[in-house]
Amino acid sequence: MSSELFIELNVEAEQWAEVLPDFEAQARRALNAALQAGGDVDGALGGAVEISVLLSDDAAVQVLNRDWRGQDKPTNVLSFPSDEDEALPGQALFLGDIAVALETTQREAAEQNLTFSDHFCHLLVHGMLHVLGFDHETDKQADEMEPLEIEILNGLGIANPYPDRL
Repeated sequence: MSSELFIELNVEAEQWAEVLPDFEAQARRALNAALQAGGDVDGALGGAVEISVLLSDDAAVQVLNRDWRGQDKPTNVLSFPSDEDEALPGQALFLGDIAVALETTQREAAEQNLTFSDHFCHLLVHGMLHVLGFDHETDKQADEMEPLEIEILNGLGIANPYPDRL
């Protein structure tokens, strides 16, 4: 059974609309693909789920990174999984929050010779997998998460972001 995804999209940096006018459609496409591929690994999902996405700038993401991860620098994407394990009756299960920094995403896309849209979708897939419980802190975790990420991105027509993995 697949889950119905509700996305709460918050745009703090108005430049997002200039850089990627269809950011909402791109976000929905990437997040749905990640949810369908990695969301029901333990059978916990199946009903409606919700994710909150913040599209912001480097300054705001740096504050989040400092306050929540102890790293006082901007980063491309942050994920904050919810500790909820079941939804209230008649409501969607809240999965967590994802924040994306515009300038870092732009810079990385240019450095890696990627389209902004492809890199944005990759970051959302990556963030959603974190929210769903995947990680890459150890080799064993990376061996599970990264091939799944590659598979999802391939399904979206996006090249493998991990050239060392086939």
